[in-house]
Amino acid sequence: MTIETLAARPLGSDPCADDWVTVCALGDLPRERGAAALVDGRQVAIFRLLDDELAAICQRDPYSGAYVLSRGIVGSAKGLPTVASPMYKHVFDLRTGQCLETHGADVRSVRVYPVRVVGGAVQIARATTP
Repeated sequence: MTIETLAARPLGSDPCADDWVTVCALGDLPRERGAAALVDGRQVAIFRLLDDELAAICQRDPYSGAYVLSRGIVGSAKGLPTVASPMYKHVFDLRTGQCLETHGADVRSVRVYPVRVVGGAVQIARATTP
């Protein structure tokens, strides 16, 4: 399986199946890179940071409308993990989704998804609102 676009896998007997979707194994995600996953019909960008912390945000860049954030450059700003959109280079905080560098545009944010690792499997929380 490639990590470019990961389709959610069924959870089987997991008691949290209603709340979480398994998308890949932790080992499928390279450090300091992003991958895209489809979770309940929504594109989510997942990032594995250098220290193995995970972050998941909406894949859609709110400035360009393109679904490209998993292809952005992972970095940090003032100690915060970030991703810079490959479109117009807006920088988003991976923990809050807020745009930290707007290049003079209005401040926009992306949705942040809870993400966890259970038994080596990366799981993303299902969205409860659109």
